[in-house]
Amino acid sequence: MIPLNKPYLPDQNRYQQYLQTAFDSQRLTNDGPLVQQLKAALEQYLGVKYLLPVVNGTMALQLAYKTFNLKGNAVTTPYSFIATSSSLQWLNIHPNFADIETKSLNLCPDKALAAINRETSALVPVHVYGNPCDVEAFERIKAKTKVKLIYDASHAFGIKLGERSILSYGDASTLSFHATKLFHCVEGGAVIFNKEKDYRKAARMINFGIAPENGHISGPGINGKMSELHAAMGLALLGDIDNILARRNQLFDYYKTLLCPYFEFPLWHHEASQNAIYFPVIFKSAADCNQAFLTLKKQGIGSRRYFSPSLNTLTDTFSGQSVSCPVSEGYAQRLLCLPLYFDLTEEEVEEVCSTLINSLALKQENR
Repeated sequence: MIPLNKPYLPDQNRYQQYLQTAFDSQRLTNDGPLVQQLKAALEQYLGVKYLLPVVNGTMALQLAYKTFNLKGNAVTTPYSFIATSSSLQWLNIHPNFADIETKSLNLCPDKALAAINRETSALVPVHVYGNPCDVEAFERIKAKTKVKLIYDASHAFGIKLGERSILSYGDASTLSFHATKLFHCVEGGAVIFNKEKDYRKAARMINFGIAPENGHISGPGINGKMSELHAAMGLALLGDIDNILARRNQLFDYYKTLLCPYFEFPLWHHEASQNAIYFPVIFKSAADCNQAFLTLKKQGIGSRRYFSPSLNTLTDTFSGQSVSCPVSEGYAQRLLCLPLYFDLTEEEVEEVCSTLINSLALKQENR
């Protein structure tokens, strides 16, 4: 069996040392010392300010939306994990879908601009597979329309444009620290704000609206705090992050060498670094993609149509008029993500690739 993903686990003794700190202090939550240490370490490593750890990536999105008091609708991409849009719908903000670009698979700025209307309060682009959006184009739209700009950066841990963190763009960016991510806290997430006042407002909101400086309740809130035990995992793992990134990039490059003659891949931003969080391959047709998925599954190899279905087609989930997004709908039917994780071996990559290539040859023979 070759699974699609396998969580990275740091050295158990190192993790235990951080856990012992929590046991000794008997402080398990409420912005404890480990959460504060993780916040500072992540800000330094990522090159950002105003990073707020939270309980998970979905809470990070919802917190960003609430911090900016979004209403009406938000223009977003249909080519993403459902949490991007369901977190909007959960707060009675209608996801206003615009189609994606044909090369990067990210939200198309021109189509996003055309989708903005009187009820639009925000743009919510996604850095799909960690591949940065056209952030300059979205900054121009933000300046022109005065809507808020919130990036779902769940896949973009450690990504830079030149020397600048991709997380420093927009009014806010969100991260997921779920166990399947290359950096994780088992469960967790973070919001990175552009302005200190927004950070401070959000910090009150995740603690029931209680102001940390005086204990006064300054408005409605929720319990979105990260625990000390989850922060311990993040701290233990952060010490290995450079090795994790290096190994994943080795595997990513090996995949690409073996599969380049047979498949297309999303076009990566020419100024961006690579974190190799996923390895997506694009098929010529939905039938080829389905054949490959079934063949891999038969051989005990995990793969996933990541992302399928295109969210604009879920009219029962996202009420309102159906919007056609043909580019997103097409990629949702003919793209697979292949196994990629730290413990994956070169031999296993070769097995995945040979199985994938043979699936195409078999289909050609049957035509």
